[in-house]
Amino acid sequence: MLRTMRANAKWVFYILAIAFVAWLAIGQVMSILGPSGNVVLRVNGREFQVAEYQRRVQVASEQYRQQNGSAPVSKEEDKQIQDHVINQMIEDALLEQEYKRLGIRVSDEEIIETARTSPPPEVMRDPQFQTDSQFDIRKWQQFISTTSDRNLLAQLEAIYRQQIPLIKLQQYLTSDVYVSDAKLWRIYRDQHDSVRIASLAIWPYTVPDTSAISDAELAAYVAKHPDDFKRPAVAYVRFIAQPRLPNAADSAVARTHVARVRNELVHGAKFEDVARRESSDTNSGQRGGDLGWIKKNETGFVPEFMQGLRGLKPGQISAPVASRFGYHLIRVDQVKGDSLKVRHILIPVALQGEHLDHVEARADTLERLAAERADPTALDSTAHRLGLQVSPPYSVTQGERFTLGPYVIPDVSVWAFEARPGETSPVIDASSGYYVFRLDSVTAAGVPPLKQIRDQVSGLVRLERQKTLARRRADSLATLLQGTSDLVAAASAHGLQAERLGPFTRIRPPSYLAREPVVVGAAFGLKMDERSGVLQGESGYFIIQSSQRKPADSTAWLAQRDVQRTQFRQAAMQARMQQYMEDVRAQAKIVDRRKDIFKSQAAADATTGSL
Repeated sequence: MLRTMRANAKWVFYILAIAFVAWLAIGQVMSILGPSGNVVLRVNGREFQVAEYQRRVQVASEQYRQQNGSAPVSKEEDKQIQDHVINQMIEDALLEQEYKRLGIRVSDEEIIETARTSPPPEVMRDPQFQTDSQFDIRKWQQFISTTSDRNLLAQLEAIYRQQIPLIKLQQYLTSDVYVSDAKLWRIYRDQHDSVRIASLAIWPYTVPDTSAISDAELAAYVAKHPDDFKRPAVAYVRFIAQPRLPNAADSAVARTHVARVRNELVHGAKFEDVARRESSDTNSGQRGGDLGWIKKNETGFVPEFMQGLRGLKPGQISAPVASRFGYHLIRVDQVKGDSLKVRHILIPVALQGEHLDHVEARADTLERLAAERADPTALDSTAHRLGLQVSPPYSVTQGERFTLGPYVIPDVSVWAFEARPGETSPVIDASSGYYVFRLDSVTAAGVPPLKQIRDQVSGLVRLERQKTLARRRADSLATLLQGTSDLVAAASAHGLQAERLGPFTRIRPPSYLAREPVVVGAAFGLKMDERSGVLQGESGYFIIQSSQRKPADSTAWLAQRDVQRTQFRQAAMQARMQQYMEDVRAQAKIVDRRKDIFKSQAAADATTGSL
């Protein structure tokens, strides 16, 4: 039970005992399945055991904790970590197989030489290997030749045994990568050539079309463009919730707490130390409350925080600033132009005393009566007993986090696609309350029935018709304006509006032409005062006329050519390597057995529950 587990330490013993029995049961399941029961992943016959997978997940979770200030708390975060680990295992196996196929090896001599001449970035940043704040290779080489730290040497060897073959593979794959002068000059011209043009646009959506559209036309359009209508799987759920939002008494306790913390700061306590001890913002709290540099008009913070920031002088502690996250104490460390270096301490408004006991007691009842039930009526009967409302239906899109207003409700978007219709979820602990969801139905991924997307398809079919009509109108206008010297003046004489645009480059066209590569390309292909025919763009039809052309400076290009070549060669090498690995993976036989393993564990858990 939620409340009992918090209050009674003896439950820890029970949990450990249950885990031990579950471990025995899992062992039985694995013995039935045989040796392959311990295999979580196969890559072209290379097998990875469950133990290795779990070890890697543990390491990845710890890295996540160090980077984010807290361990993963939701199923979505767990799944992201697990998927990352599986992808890394697949890549490791494929790389090893490619090394073997290509005869790529690493000798001890190579490792020694690389360790002496190419230390890891962490070493280069270490002050003990620097002279005048610059890395000193002599200090490193002296250290590496005299150290007796076997642990360090083993770590270095592991790093280089992994990196050197990868470097050799990259050299093998990219030795022929070369960016010619002609290509570099073309890229430079795309960035620096500029033009001015006049443009007359004929937009399909301005051409009226009121004719009827048949179901046969709609079905034919969908059949021709199925990828345009594919949707991810969607689950439909309802829920009941026990709110855990603070009341007036809880807020009063938080105000007293934040006043005490502010008084401590005002009387000389070090902000960084107090932030590490008191702030519930774990990310910034670990850095002494440091939020880094933010703009005065920053939009990534709640408005109350930005309002409390205004008018603060460097070193000044703000009054408590209330937001939906709690109370903030803010300090500005530095000001540069419109940027501020800011620290804060966040004191949450947490449930207290009798209110906390009341909410958790009801959460326990919620768990006991409604959680993890196969009977769909359990949600309704529990709602009636607790005086709660069953929510209207909500949709949960696979792969997207589920939100209610400003609150993210964790785990729902994973659970909903693992459960069966009618089942209820475990109690989900969110910042806004305790929730139990019921899965009502699931719509599989793919193209929905026509009746569900009729309006969308009808709009697209009608647009196709309007495009045909717009093309006819554009052709007639091109004929009408033929022979005139100024496109803008000629269009105006016929009640049409042509626009003057530019100067602009190929890669930075005006927003008017941001999605019109054909028009932009034509603009740079026209001679001075030359007019195009009708150009079919992505969103309409265009007639353009060139009015100015300024070519790129070849002398300026030559001055930066070598730097440009290095940058583009590195990008080309990276793209070659990435494409190579994608091709290798596409041809590999990969079997991910996580679902089988988890089903076996679930069966073992069920066996344990019946003991």
